[in-house]
Amino acid sequence: MSTVDIVLAGARGHGHWHLENIRRLQDKGIVRLAGICELTPLEPTEIPEGLGTPEQSADFGALLDSTGARIAVICTPIPTHTDLALEAARRGVHLLLEKPPAPSYAEFRRMADGVAAAGVVCQIGFQSLGSHAVPAIRRLIAEGAIGEIAGIGGAGAWARPESYYRRAPWAGKRRLNGVDVIDGALTNPLAHAVATGLALNGSTRAEDVTDIRTELLRANDIESDDTSCVRVTTAQGRPVTVAATLCAEHPDEPYVLVHGSRGRITFWYKQDRVLLQRAGHGPEEYEHGRTDLLENLVDHLTDGTDLIVPPDVTGAFMKVVEAIRTAPDPAPLPASAWHLVDDRRVVPGIDGLVAASADTLALFSELGASWALPKEVST
Repeated sequence: MSTVDIVLAGARGHGHWHLENIRRLQDKGIVRLAGICELTPLEPTEIPEGLGTPEQSADFGALLDSTGARIAVICTPIPTHTDLALEAARRGVHLLLEKPPAPSYAEFRRMADGVAAAGVVCQIGFQSLGSHAVPAIRRLIAEGAIGEIAGIGGAGAWARPESYYRRAPWAGKRRLNGVDVIDGALTNPLAHAVATGLALNGSTRAEDVTDIRTELLRANDIESDDTSCVRVTTAQGRPVTVAATLCAEHPDEPYVLVHGSRGRITFWYKQDRVLLQRAGHGPEEYEHGRTDLLENLVDHLTDGTDLIVPPDVTGAFMKVVEAIRTAPDPAPLPASAWHLVDDRRVVPGIDGLVAASADTLALFSELGASWALPKEVST
């Protein structure tokens, strides 16, 4: 198998994770980092040892041309994803595109349709969908291990300092210079909870979504939501509800919870850990492996391995992004609903509300949160 040349667009911030992952695959002889696209070139100390001296340029198209790269990894600000993806596609370059793939459903369709027309392959970077736990849980559901499925809940209780929203001009924004960004809790940091819940429900495509209810709030002085919940009504007849906050009292691992008539399955998706609880059995816990999405993309190109996260598999997620985009701007929580702990805003009681939402498939307003909005419908 020949080594596949790669260009990475966006190598700072989360892009550093991609640098380390590319180094891991380069050590295995699978890929070679041919170029880095950044507005300001990386210093030698910013490039992990073992990656050599890849070509650097702020001109993405020129860098693809000069390196002859076969794959581009795009880890740039959300509003740039579609244009950069199409620029690569026009050159016949395949893609690993970070999540969320686009800030609106229209931009997502423009990207997905353009990539398909160009005949290149695109993998969307929902790493949790590479977990071997996902097909394992689907098998348990299909086998009736927990009876009839009533719905799926997701919970994410994280904490972010106020400086998190100053890390980049687009951070915490719904729009920037008239362009959609939609950098909210459900659409970016805890987007995996939404995408994973939809995947376990078998509701991954846009046509699987029939209705969406959102409750978007914020404790921080930002435009976007930092404390939110969503309920997706699906063509499969089962709801998917996700509650998320970046203002947790005690941050913990996010998870997705499958509710059955005779039991439940909890999936801590960052840990690839599954807990099966069912009538007549003791609790059973499993740890699964994970297929790296860049490695899967290379395998797809070299030997035809099935691609794990093609764009269409994120259509339902993008319907959620669109519902959040078109919803009224997130409501600020009253000053009495949060307080400062060091350099971050904390909402007392939010950890329990997030867990209760996943446990009951209820929205914050239905759980009696004093600051919650009335239910608001977005489709």
